[in-house]
Amino acid sequence: MANTLFDAPLFLKKRHYIQELASLEDVFDVLDDWPENERDTTFEVLEKACRMAAQGIFPLPAIRENLRRFLIKRHMLANIEEVPIVAKRSHDSNIGS
Repeated sequence: MANTLFDAPLFLKKRHYIQELASLEDVFDVLDDWPENERDTTFEVLEKACRMAAQGIFPLPAIRENLRRFLIKRHMLANIEEVPIVAKRSHDSNIGS
């Protein structure tokens, strides 16, 4: 498989956490775990496009955009502002000093 990293990650809202989707492999993991009873035509189209991208037939930026739309449709796309960021310490001191 060629380079499969997205230019920028997407973030999937799960029930208790947010999952970063930064590559085609991450998308395959999500699709593999997708509930069988929620696999509609949109899911099937995205899955087929991902298989084509893995073969180098479909462009990776298009996969990212299709995934973004897929997650928006299901209200599962997290905004970057929603992603918790570990706060940086207010002072940069070494443990030994």
